[in-house]
Amino acid sequence: MEDVLDVYELAYNPERPVVCMDEKPYQLLGDGRKPLPMRPGDNQKTDSEYVRNGICSIFAFIEPLGVTHYVSVREHRTAFDWAEEIKYLVDVMYPDAEKIILVMDNLNTHKPASLYKRYPADEARRIIKRLEILYTPKHGNWLDIAEIERNVMTRQCLSRTIENIASLREELAAWEVERNKVAAKVNW
Repeated sequence: MEDVLDVYELAYNPERPVVCMDEKPYQLLGDGRKPLPMRPGDNQKTDSEYVRNGICSIFAFIEPLGVTHYVSVREHRTAFDWAEEIKYLVDVMYPDAEKIILVMDNLNTHKPASLYKRYPADEARRIIKRLEILYTPKHGNWLDIAEIERNVMTRQCLSRTIENIASLREELAAWEVERNKVAAKVNW
């Protein structure tokens, strides 16, 4: 626990950014019945019945001091999905960083072994060498600032039903742009 807290006290260094990551399952739901349109002076009528359209996984990354927000939607929650997100983090988001300090929880797929499952050994090793991974302790995921960011995302963007992955990606992309535009910070 102290390791994570110590990292949060580090001064901002673009060569060694602190990035927090969290993953959230999301249930895609559609209307069971078509809503009745609004009438003058009356709200739209919706039924509580819904159609389940599957589950996807949302990855959220935040650099608390650099105030960078990134959100991605995946169709699954596999070791490959996590590995591809981490490769994107290293190669696209922070290509010039010497080392990325990555704070995340102990989910079974959030392991360097996942990179070896997805990529050839030399590529997996290259990615791992760019990371300094700090895991939150068991039952201590509240220490992950991305967990707070994920809760903000849920309240601001996901508090209604979204029917399909394309719509979810569109909604989250707009939310991400706004969070980055206003340089939204997490008050931790």
